[in-house]
Amino acid sequence: MKNIIAFAVVMLIAAPHGAVAKLRVVSSSTNLASIAEIIGGDDVDVTSIAKGTADPHNVEVLPSYMIKVKRADIYLEVGLGLDLWAKQIIDGSRNSRLVIVNCSAGIPALKVPTGKVDASMGDVHPEGNPHYWLDPDNGVIIARGIAAAFIAADPKSEGKYNDGLQRFLTSLESHRARWNEKAAKIAGMKFISFHDTWPYFEDEFGVDIVAFVEPKPGIEPTPSHTAHLIELLNSMDVKVIGVEPYYSHRTPETIARATGATVVDLPPSVGGAQGADDYFSLFDVLLDRLSEAKGQ
Repeated sequence: MKNIIAFAVVMLIAAPHGAVAKLRVVSSSTNLASIAEIIGGDDVDVTSIAKGTADPHNVEVLPSYMIKVKRADIYLEVGLGLDLWAKQIIDGSRNSRLVIVNCSAGIPALKVPTGKVDASMGDVHPEGNPHYWLDPDNGVIIARGIAAAFIAADPKSEGKYNDGLQRFLTSLESHRARWNEKAAKIAGMKFISFHDTWPYFEDEFGVDIVAFVEPKPGIEPTPSHTAHLIELLNSMDVKVIGVEPYYSHRTPETIARATGATVVDLPPSVGGAQGADDYFSLFDVLLDRLSEAKGQ
């Protein structure tokens, strides 16, 4: 039976001549992988299942992913119902010693439904919106959980993992000053996005997402909803439409032509756009793109 926990002990595999092998870590997302790489440094080998340009809600389960997980010591889950596909990969790996780290543990989730959730509501997550990594404060929670799991798995390297955690925290704080300067330029900026990806980013950086291209989460845009958005944007003078890299530009471009708005590619994950090479630069790319769009 798999252990689904935030912090856990995992068996290590001994390398030749008694040396301890690197911790082998597989992550559902590039965001968790990036944080894990910063903390673990040369003592961990980290791979991500989903690419930064892929829709994290829907990942095709391939045998090669099961092989990766079969060889892994730790699996980093996003949780909150985002990467449900990971269960099939984990079960298919038949890795009885695998430790699963739910990286949403301790996250104050936003948009937790208060009533009954059913299919008529679209792809609503009963435990709350799962895009929590888009608030750097939650990045701290993620990092502490991953570091604790690494230490539990490899206690002899506790000092290295603590150093890695401190390196992450120090770097995040140094970046935060620059992010705050950039955020000040877009404070109060109104825009629409394709999917409900941004509530944590919205709260942290002071932007205002007024509507979504999807009529309901995970539901394709309809002509009537598109017409409503055109009317809304014209009435509110909203000039930016944010689109995640895995969604079609067709409807956003239709809305843009009718309203004079600008379509902006907004990657929610590391590797989702040029320059978004790690967890820190992801925020730089997002803030820069919104700032540029506001200036148009």
